[in-house]
Amino acid sequence: MSLLQHTGKIFCAGKTALTGFQNAKRNLMSKSLYYSEFGDPLNVVKFREMEVPPLKSQEVLVRMLAAPVNPADINTIQGKYPVKIALPVIPGNEGVGVVEEVGSEVKNICAGNRVIVTEPMQGTWRDIGVFGKDVLRVVPDELGLVEAATLTVNPCTAYRMLTDFKNVRNGQVVIQNGANSACGQNVIQICKAWGIKNINIVRNRPEIKDLKRYLECLGATYVLTEEELRTTTLFKEKQIAKPILALNCVGGKSALEVVRYLEKTGVMVTYGAMSRDPVTIPNSALIFKDISFHGFWMTAWKEKASMDEKEKMMADIVSLMCEKKLVGPVHKMVKFEKYEEAVGNALSSKGFTGCKYILDFSC
Repeated sequence: MSLLQHTGKIFCAGKTALTGFQNAKRNLMSKSLYYSEFGDPLNVVKFREMEVPPLKSQEVLVRMLAAPVNPADINTIQGKYPVKIALPVIPGNEGVGVVEEVGSEVKNICAGNRVIVTEPMQGTWRDIGVFGKDVLRVVPDELGLVEAATLTVNPCTAYRMLTDFKNVRNGQVVIQNGANSACGQNVIQICKAWGIKNINIVRNRPEIKDLKRYLECLGATYVLTEEELRTTTLFKEKQIAKPILALNCVGGKSALEVVRYLEKTGVMVTYGAMSRDPVTIPNSALIFKDISFHGFWMTAWKEKASMDEKEKMMADIVSLMCEKKLVGPVHKMVKFEKYEEAVGNALSSKGFTGCKYILDFSC
């Protein structure tokens, strides 16, 4: 993941934020990325500078600090993501910033607050933006920059998958592939916080010992390569119970191997397809083991969930982060003007290693 970051300054006198913007809003310029056609992000994403429009009564002026480059961002630019958008548009689904000014009817958000963007397709790849008050959430100042910038996608996805499909908080076991992905790292940490044993599958690589050690430090119970999973005796020797929940972001042979070890009436949740190969379901898994298969998409969940459900999830995740039980993924900060590096890495195999590239808006 790549992050774009900017550090803005707020000068406060009582309850008034003296940002220099209030008397010169029409002269305030915003630097942003945008695209007016779908295609290769390195070709269609362009840089531009535009005047920031006057603030409306229910809008908030935010100076962005950091914004990640997620696979969904790349797929959206390519025109491959299942969301219809009107072009031209500013990319970026996640991000954190500092409030510079609020509209006259905005309540519970003040200048100087640190805020995250909670809804997708709001355009976070810009140094200054005007957002509707309803797509922002105030977060504690002590929340880490990377944690805040990457809060609304992977931590929420991990939280929901561990909550909505099986009761795994009662001594049960979870297995996942792609365990070193940004979401996988969140799954491991939430499992540790909730006392859930977890088995984590990764691809073999030269630095496999270092990767295993890192995931174990996050809270992994076991870390196995795909080859080791095929021959493991963990379950036969009853070193750990068979998992009742499997989380799949790879598909293909990797998913098939995971299904083999699921307990009867277990559940597999697919939320990604890094191998681009389909999930093949053995007949025996359906007939004799009564295993069920589901998909999960965070965007669809948000469209159906109640405000209370969203609030509880966000409060739980922020609490875990502030307690240092949930930390941001391995990442590299990339200056905004070098955005092509972040986008290029997200397009390459580096984008699947668990390293999050983050756009950095600091001067």
